[in-house]
Amino acid sequence: MAEISVPDGSWTFDSEILRIVPGGDSDVHELRKTLGELEIPLAAISAASFEPSRKGGNLQLRLRPGADPLTDVVSGRLSGSVDPYRLAVPKGRTGAAEYLADEVRTHLMLDQVPSGPCETFLLPGPTVPVSASAGDGTVSFDGERIRLEWSVFAKSIKEEAGPQTFPLEDVEGVEWAPQTGIGYGRLRFRLRGGAPAVSPEKDLHCLSWGVQRYGGSTALVAAAVLARLSHRPEEPPALPPPAQPDERQRRLAALEDHDALVRRLAELGDLHRSGVLTDEEFSSAKRSLLRRMEL
Repeated sequence: MAEISVPDGSWTFDSEILRIVPGGDSDVHELRKTLGELEIPLAAISAASFEPSRKGGNLQLRLRPGADPLTDVVSGRLSGSVDPYRLAVPKGRTGAAEYLADEVRTHLMLDQVPSGPCETFLLPGPTVPVSASAGDGTVSFDGERIRLEWSVFAKSIKEEAGPQTFPLEDVEGVEWAPQTGIGYGRLRFRLRGGAPAVSPEKDLHCLSWGVQRYGGSTALVAAAVLARLSHRPEEPPALPPPAQPDERQRRLAALEDHDALVRRLAELGDLHRSGVLTDEEFSSAKRSLLRRMEL
């Protein structure tokens, strides 16, 4: 087993599962604390590395596309201390970090884990209910319904419309982006048949922020919704129409039926000659078989 424990958190790897526990220090980001402990199967990992720096370095984990709803929804836009798959390692602990990264890489090679996309999520995503506040409101998700409530910083169009609540089944997709430059950070829900998207601060299905870089823990709400969107039961596929035999198969089947009837007719003749069947019984059975041969 390989493990490392530092103020930023602890990582433990047992050749099958990598367990990540965030540290309790005040400088550990809110998102990581809210997300809590993670258990990452080896099959979800694409790479592990230790990146040295002047103060020690960082242990960095990369996950396969499609393995983790949080990784997919943020698309690499969680960086630095907010990244739950990054561990800040001080000097004196770099050897343990390098060893853990080597162990993960070795088992990825031994198990021949592909680096390509996963067909289904291998991590369940954040637990529900989950909520977050940022910028112009608060978003909450209980696993079935999403609710947006506006704060005093919301534009008048949102204040006048009031809180928005909609079921998960009406959601077609979810978008998340941090605040960059003069652009707003956003958590937007795309509804089926909804109106074209407008600017985040005016979109009734969008939480927006202009000061907080990452919008608190809004990315966790986005990931929880994405995880459950991907696991909604699909309609069962329509059954294919029964296969129609081709002409050759149909003729072969007809010939087989004809031969069987001829054999049966010969058997009836033998039974009649041996006295088992009377003349009347033989004639009746013969007529019945001949009618079947004409069909």
